[in-house]
Amino acid sequence: MNLFKKIFGSKSKKTEKEIKSDDRGKYMPDLKLPIDEKFTINFKANGGKFLYCDDLNEVFSNFNYIVQENSWEEKPAFIIDDNLEEKFKHCDIIATKTVSKATYFLTTCENLIATDGSLLISSQQIATKKLPELPFNVIVFATTSQIVDNIGEGLRGIKSKNKQHIPTNITTIKHFKSGDEKDFLSYGSSAKNLYLLLLEDL
Repeated sequence: MNLFKKIFGSKSKKTEKEIKSDDRGKYMPDLKLPIDEKFTINFKANGGKFLYCDDLNEVFSNFNYIVQENSWEEKPAFIIDDNLEEKFKHCDIIATKTVSKATYFLTTCENLIATDGSLLISSQQIATKKLPELPFNVIVFATTSQIVDNIGEGLRGIKSKNKQHIPTNITTIKHFKSGDEKDFLSYGSSAKNLYLLLLEDL
């Protein structure tokens, strides 16, 4: 019996709540986590930088911190969405519609996908551009009500919101690590240095 204990170890007394996500194998079944917590864990695992905001003032404040931290004050931002540009007008953004002139991309997204920590985007955000064509640095403004469990749920949401004209060019951004950190799982995808400004609206 002692030999068995040495080889296999004795039963752990840890409860499920005590098991951290880092201790679990990649292919273990998911613990039943709240949807927002699941998104946060997976988003950070993808290499994303996450800033939670209670109100719009905090969103603008955190946006300014990101710009200052990266010395982007005098650098142009690629913005497709005119409403978003209007919303952030007090942040003294130098906006451009030309990708090649931009240092970073300021955008919204369709949904935040909890299952894999990705961002679902469409032509509403990126027009006809492909991910590799967009700036490497991305700042995304989103709200907690945009968090959905999976891509299927996100696609259904897009369809129901846009019954007259369904957006095209629907894709996900999933890898938020610099190019030198890519592995074979992210091969062929476009990794981005991504910041998420997440506003609590529920």
